[in-house]
Amino acid sequence: MIKVNGVKIGQGEPPYIIAELSANHSGSIEVAKKSIKLAKESGANAIKIQSYTPDTMTIDSKKSDFLITDGLWKGYTLYELYKEAYTPFEWHRELFNYAKEHSITLFSSPFDETAVELLQGLNAPAYKIASFELIDLPLIKRAAECGKPLLMSTGMASVSEVREALDVAMKYGCGDVLLFHCISSYPAPLSESNLNNIEFLRSEFGVEVGLSDHTLNNIAATISIGLGASAIEKHFKPSDDVVGPDASFSINPTQLKSLISDCNDAFLSRGKPGFHRSIVEEGSRKYRRSLYFMRDLKAGDVVTSCDIRAIRPGYGISPKFFDQIINKVLNKDVERGDPVLLNVFLE
Repeated sequence: MIKVNGVKIGQGEPPYIIAELSANHSGSIEVAKKSIKLAKESGANAIKIQSYTPDTMTIDSKKSDFLITDGLWKGYTLYELYKEAYTPFEWHRELFNYAKEHSITLFSSPFDETAVELLQGLNAPAYKIASFELIDLPLIKRAAECGKPLLMSTGMASVSEVREALDVAMKYGCGDVLLFHCISSYPAPLSESNLNNIEFLRSEFGVEVGLSDHTLNNIAATISIGLGASAIEKHFKPSDDVVGPDASFSINPTQLKSLISDCNDAFLSRGKPGFHRSIVEEGSRKYRRSLYFMRDLKAGDVVTSCDIRAIRPGYGISPKFFDQIINKVLNKDVERGDPVLLNVFLE
């Protein structure tokens, strides 16, 4: 169990839903603020931004190492992509204040130590380490030193890399950690979701686990709740009119509402740990099979296998007693259609 801004996140709590704004502000702080408001109205627990500048992510170079040659962002240099996608540092205070006014948690993914310092100055309630930064142990160290909950995505990471990141987080002061199972493909094919990793991560590392979902629908997210995920992160855009690097694999407010509803339903369907029968089944018990007399019999008659059958409804004794009833002597008259009860036989 961890807490973000006072809200519990864990196995016994409703799913914690994070709307990831990323680049879907389209370079406008007003669009970013509108997105915060819409995320709140849609029912999200939190909205997340990303804290970097093009110069803190990479260098402005057109050398082949820096050119994206496939996928959604083919043709961009890394610098060009981040220049289009970033959320300016000077927006952050206004966005944090706006989120507070609208009673929704806002936190961010810092991508270097300067971003951590910015967010620490704004009293960010948590930090999210992106999949690509999970191997940046100095960044994790600095974020952990702030003593805030740390949410870390595991896309591309080996088990040993996840363990290294967790060890650093714990060593330097972060007690509350949530790992996100993640497939770092944009979009991610549903067939490659590997949702069983959720249970593996939880059992292997003993921490809460969520899903950072890049698929194009809500199926993986909903199933992941059934598998024990305690949080869902999904890229979010304020409308389908948004154009930008992340828009094509982001969900709109209507889809976010559906995601939240579906995940909450999945959570409710899990029930309590252990084996339990639902109270709503009680009314159906009377329609189970039980033993009934198939013909009229008199007191003193010996019951044969032809005299009783296992039929519905369930007011008689269980069919498992069939063989024990054979050859017993009746102590009273019975009629066809009477339930077989133990008190109709001689001791």
